[in-house]
Amino acid sequence: MLEKLSGKLADLVRQIGGKANISEKNIQDAIDEIKVALLEADVNLRVVRRFVNQTAEEALGAKVVRSVTPGQQFIKVVYDRLVALLGGEHQALALKGPDAVSVVLMAGLQGSGKTTTAAKLALRLKEQGRKPLLVAADLVRPAAVEQLAVLAGKAGVDVYRGEGTDPVRVVEGAMDYARRSLYDTVIVDTSGRLQVDEGLMAELVRIRDACSPDETLLVADAMTGQNAVDIAKTFDERIALTGVILSKFDSDTRGGAALSIRSVTGRPVKFIGVSEKLDGLEPFHPDRIASRILGMGDVVTLVEKAQKTMEVSEAFALQEKLAGETFTFVDLLDQYRRMRKMGSLRSLVELIPGLAGAVDEGKIDEEEMRHEEAMILSMTPSERLNHRIIGPGRRARIARGSGTSAFAVNRFIRKFEKTCLAMKKASRNPKYQARLMSQLGVTGKN
Repeated sequence: MLEKLSGKLADLVRQIGGKANISEKNIQDAIDEIKVALLEADVNLRVVRRFVNQTAEEALGAKVVRSVTPGQQFIKVVYDRLVALLGGEHQALALKGPDAVSVVLMAGLQGSGKTTTAAKLALRLKEQGRKPLLVAADLVRPAAVEQLAVLAGKAGVDVYRGEGTDPVRVVEGAMDYARRSLYDTVIVDTSGRLQVDEGLMAELVRIRDACSPDETLLVADAMTGQNAVDIAKTFDERIALTGVILSKFDSDTRGGAALSIRSVTGRPVKFIGVSEKLDGLEPFHPDRIASRILGMGDVVTLVEKAQKTMEVSEAFALQEKLAGETFTFVDLLDQYRRMRKMGSLRSLVELIPGLAGAVDEGKIDEEEMRHEEAMILSMTPSERLNHRIIGPGRRARIARGSGTSAFAVNRFIRKFEKTCLAMKKASRNPKYQARLMSQLGVTGKN
């Protein structure tokens, strides 16, 4: 999502960011480029006009700060305006404490990913220590109840199925059941339609009145562009939304909805769907998204992803292996698998400062990583632990077992040796160690 916009703005950042002197004409030219980039990204026209006018006014009236170049100052203005455009600060769910039942009402059109998103949200709340209950109130779409039940099973959360065909009765029964069974969060999955209609809205109003939700969230398909903004306005007028979840945010569409929806509707984007997996739901942080758009990366999200796959003790154990030259193909295979849990290589590159927009996506070869995994899996246990014993005969066998060539195996082993040497030097650097501990949130070795 936002790849084309990010590419254009990242290029602009590189062009103007280092300039020691910029004129009003430089600023106006840059703002004109930003305007075109936003329009091409399908951002609402009124939003674009407001954004460029405010950016120009602020950039031309900005006070000069010593030690900061005018180019850097202009980029800071653009960044601040983007953050404001996206909503300013992250808006968390407003839920009650564990002693009361909180209700989240999910709404959206058919095909927006509402049911899957409900399960993703339940899993996220479960990981935060809450006890969620999914409610199957979509009684229109065939197999919707069964789909929710399957997803609930994968997420390890419970689902309430009512009887009859009246979704209001189902929700009322779910509320009683949640109170008796000590659930602290009820997530209601409602029916969608292929288009907004009066029947859908009337049903949602009745369900809302029956459960008095703490959060009323619209699940909007980010691939629909400006239609998502119009849909959000319609739903907000009838059921008073408290926020929006943009599904399919990892798609390759232009992304104008993400940049327009807060300004047009006044409702914050609270989450974004970043993959089809159940853990593919991320909080929407305007400052982090603005950094990604400008090609500045997003280290905080990257570290959060890493922390989900590696404990502090494991990170220090890995550091000791690197420093002591005991890092093996067994460890490399483990790191490959951890990286896959964090997402695709392309998604990780977007989070690394300096790489987003600077690396040709065509050169990000995930297929090569799969080939390297196949080579490791074709090795014997002793070969994985000591690559120095892998002679020509063993390399030929590994090539046959992995469906590659002896040349590819030779290149992989040389690459592994160079990587180990580079990581060994880095791991012994005091600045690297301090940065590692800081990112892991510790002040000393545990």
